[in-house]
Amino acid sequence: MEAARPTFLAAGFAARHWYRLSPVSVLLFPISLVFRLLVALRRLLFRAGALPSVRLRVPVIVVGNLTVGGTGKTPLILALAEALRRRGLHPGILSRGYGGTDAGPRAVSAGEDAAQVGDEPLLLAERSGCPVWIGADRAAAARALLAVHARCDVILCDDGLQHYRLRRDFEIAVEDERGFGNGLLLPAGPLREPADRCVDATVVNGAEPWPGAFRMRLTPAGLYRVDAHAAPLMQSELSGKKLHAVAGIGNPERFFAGLSRMGLAFSAHPFPDHHAFRAADLEFADCDFVLMTEKDAVKCRDFGRRDLIAVRVDAEIDPSLTELILERIHGRAAS
Repeated sequence: MEAARPTFLAAGFAARHWYRLSPVSVLLFPISLVFRLLVALRRLLFRAGALPSVRLRVPVIVVGNLTVGGTGKTPLILALAEALRRRGLHPGILSRGYGGTDAGPRAVSAGEDAAQVGDEPLLLAERSGCPVWIGADRAAAARALLAVHARCDVILCDDGLQHYRLRRDFEIAVEDERGFGNGLLLPAGPLREPADRCVDATVVNGAEPWPGAFRMRLTPAGLYRVDAHAAPLMQSELSGKKLHAVAGIGNPERFFAGLSRMGLAFSAHPFPDHHAFRAADLEFADCDFVLMTEKDAVKCRDFGRRDLIAVRVDAEIDPSLTELILERIHGRAAS
């Protein structure tokens, strides 16, 4: 039982009810208590061995959320993969492949169709330099990855905090400026698990971390055209142009705020997370360029348009997080 990702309607519902105490969230509170009980029972069954779990021959680092919605997991995984590679390790990356039609397990390669493998796995495959595999059963996908890539000595699992079938050695929960909302579990609030659920590290994206948490900041890393050539673009080329911005991610406002910090003026168009863009979605009157996230860009390459521009970002993370991970996985003290 993994909490479903929000649909477009759920995203609107979240804005109205999940991030404040409203009459609707109070009305749904009894259902959230039932959900909490089911979550606790499921976790207990895995910990007691009544539900089977798989231990891999290499350490597993899980990056996930306690809440529903995007908080910056993909940039964090890219940053961690690079940090681990600099320390001499050979990471592999697992993903559910949400939004793709292939259930896996299978490898993801650069240039594939995001509609088959999912937008996040494709972006990870193209930017990480690591083997990336997808599968609804992450344990099976991990075994398949390790069978093909013998040098892989650590696994990064994307959005697998609630996937207890795969045992883990280090758990990271990523939060952002929205925090835990109203503090209630689904469907009354945004929490997949209780806010006091223990993890090995909490990373706070774009906000002041609380004591014991680690800071993460997303920084612009360039612009490029969303076509087969992916030619870079200088920001000065956008000066004086009529700009529109689209974002089909869990927290579109974060992307729009980042564009504003870059000094860009634009019309904002939020879409639901993992939106399957069509060319018609990006037809705007009085428009010179359409700005979008990298995650959205991998779904728009075949539109044959030179006015679509992807904004690349990199995650800056606290180096002490990498040190803590290495210290833990070298000892392999399982969570």
